[in-house]
Amino acid sequence: MRTTMTLVFSLLWFPAASLAQTGHDHHAGHGAPGTEGYADLGDRQVKALSNEELEGLLRGEGLGFALTAELNGIPGPLHVLELAGPLGLEEEQREAVEEVFAGMREETSRLGAQLVDLERTLDLRFSHRHIDPDVIRDLTSRIAALQGQIRAVHLIAHLAVDPILTAEQRSAYQVLRGYADPEGS
Repeated sequence: MRTTMTLVFSLLWFPAASLAQTGHDHHAGHGAPGTEGYADLGDRQVKALSNEELEGLLRGEGLGFALTAELNGIPGPLHVLELAGPLGLEEEQREAVEEVFAGMREETSRLGAQLVDLERTLDLRFSHRHIDPDVIRDLTSRIAALQGQIRAVHLIAHLAVDPILTAEQRSAYQVLRGYADPEGS
């Protein structure tokens, strides 16, 4: 009897729960009924990437890959260069940070191009219905590995910049970026 009641409850509850979830879809409400979802994303060059992400990957931009370093007080090369004047960078410090930045940008744009190519391949395979679970596993694993490599390069660049700066410059950076109170309280 208990098993029968559990089965009946499951049959009644799961469809109701499923309907309730679809009513709270975070993509709902974007137009007429039947047009909810991702319709406004269909014109992307690579479906899984916004145009800003795509361009940023190709240019080797940060795209938030190094937030762990940045928000834990380890300055990034681009922002250090942008703040060179207020930070009082010496010429040899500036050159050292520029070298880190150039190497990071070169490596991450190269890796970013590979990632974009794999995303394009995945996109094309789906659009032509020439896809299977093994291809999906292979491509998504390779994409994830590249994302990890890009993130590592960005984080390592932050780590390389940190000892180039003095303790006073690192503190000033935190204030200039809005992470610390200028009064030190």
